[in-house]
Amino acid sequence: MKYNEQTRRYFETAARAGVLSGSLVYRGAAGNREYGTWVQFDLQTASGILEDARFLAFGCPHTIAVAAWVAEQAVGQPLIRRLPGSVQAISLQFAVPVEKLGRLLIVEDAWLAALDSAITEA
Repeated sequence: MKYNEQTRRYFETAARAGVLSGSLVYRGAAGNREYGTWVQFDLQTASGILEDARFLAFGCPHTIAVAAWVAEQAVGQPLIRRLPGSVQAISLQFAVPVEKLGRLLIVEDAWLAALDSAITEA
């Protein structure tokens, strides 16, 4: 499969891959490795602002690239229960084939679960 430049760049670098540690880490996950896609986000916040975000992902390059992009884009933003872009816009930006759109919904579910955890505690 051919991947566009943005997908390749975020997949190959995955700069925000990993986990956060400490007492104020908010975590959300979605998916299932046995079914081929699993994503986890860890967030740290202060005063209603997302200070740091990390992710772990098991899946195709599109899944990993989008999770990396979401974590990068959200840092410094207010805690609002949404992705940094719509699933449709993200799918176009990363040239995600229609048959893989369910994987983007797993990324979204994991992101919203992490945000829900942070917002509930804030």
